[in-house]
Amino acid sequence: MSTIMKAVVISPVEMKARQELGLRAGDTVKVHQKIQDKGKTRIQIFEGLILARKHGDEAGATFTVRKMVDGIGVEKIYPLYSPNIDKIEIVKRSMVRRSKLYHIREKVAREIKRAMRRMRVVSIATESETAVAARKVTEAAEVARQAEGATKAAEVVAMEAEESAA
Repeated sequence: MSTIMKAVVISPVEMKARQELGLRAGDTVKVHQKIQDKGKTRIQIFEGLILARKHGDEAGATFTVRKMVDGIGVEKIYPLYSPNIDKIEIVKRSMVRRSKLYHIREKVAREIKRAMRRMRVVSIATESETAVAARKVTEAAEVARQAEGATKAAEVVAMEAEESAA
């Protein structure tokens, strides 16, 4: 009795290729993630620094990627063998002395605080042409009112002078 066993493909991910990538903390990577929007599938790229790699090369292996978006740190934890990850590209490899780079979070926050200390609050505003024209009209009206008041005051002083002379 001979039994023929068929190979069962559990995941469409090439596990051997992902293992051989050799992802480690300090690498800058581009993660191409499949995202489903309203029935359509698109690929979104998340590029950042790997802070941590956990659980070795086993099935539950994960890696944490961090990037800065508009001055805010964004971190994502990806399963290494996820079928939702289309491709992982290593952009740059850095030599680091630690296996977990969680101290990068505080370092970036410190740099931002230091930059904000050096910043000065400056109020700069722009005016539209209509606002400039309206401001000039009100200034001209104010000057006319002041001139009118000055002429009336001069008339009153002249009348008082005439009365005192008479």
